[in-house]
Amino acid sequence: MPQNQVVIGRFAPSPTGPLHFGSLYTALASFLEARSQQGLWRLRIDDIDTPRNIKGSGELILTTLERFGLHWDGSVAYQSRQQAVYDEMLGRLASKQLVYPCVCSRKQLSADIYPGSCKGRLIGVGRPHALRVKTDTRTISFDDGLQGRQTHHLAGQHGDFILKRKDRIMAYQFAVVIDDAEQQVNHVVRGFDLLDSTPKQIYLQQLLGLPIPRYMHVPVIVDSYGYKLSKQTQATAVDLTKPGAVMFELLALLKQRPPPELQDAPVAELLEWAVLHWNPAPLFQLQRIHR
Repeated sequence: MPQNQVVIGRFAPSPTGPLHFGSLYTALASFLEARSQQGLWRLRIDDIDTPRNIKGSGELILTTLERFGLHWDGSVAYQSRQQAVYDEMLGRLASKQLVYPCVCSRKQLSADIYPGSCKGRLIGVGRPHALRVKTDTRTISFDDGLQGRQTHHLAGQHGDFILKRKDRIMAYQFAVVIDDAEQQVNHVVRGFDLLDSTPKQIYLQQLLGLPIPRYMHVPVIVDSYGYKLSKQTQATAVDLTKPGAVMFELLALLKQRPPPELQDAPVAELLEWAVLHWNPAPLFQLQRIHR
């Protein structure tokens, strides 16, 4: 990244429930990485997967972020308003014959890597299908800010992956690439569980001629059983009644070692200290952290 380029980070939660501790942890890491470099921090609500959305969750997420002093720059972006852009980009790939329809169901696919069953196959008009992108033999390499050098052979390790689902909803891998470009995001900080998604997204950025951000994948928070905190594992909503105490715990889990005298400090004071002292190096190559 050029020295004079402003760092632009982002946080992109899905409105499938209230913000839980693990998501706030990732949001804070992203916020501190941007603010410590006098950068911008954008917010996007990833609401394109409409069957999973829960009414009112988006507004609750905004309230939670504000409660913890994580104020974003500019207006909030919403994936649901981007459909025309997605269609245009998908059409661009289709015009280069880089996508094809797929009628395979999950039950039909026993391997993690798609075997290309529908490539070159004629699909009847009106038959429900997904759209897959054709991968090739290129190697995708990038330097992750915490996990180090990453190298993937896309076709062999991932195969042709889905861009648009059978239910006509754009896949995460495709939408996020376009969203980040639209918001001019150049530094993505997110959880380690998304590390394997990055080569796919870089591949799409290459195909579409979009800028490739820097990436930093922080360890995920896991519970006492070793499971990532998520809505699927019934992670509870963040406690809004004691924001200072929660913020202090988050900073400790991010290995920032906040001084004991700040344990009862208000959020604003904790954030001021954290931005000034932010150092992600202690998280180097960690994949998960127990709460």
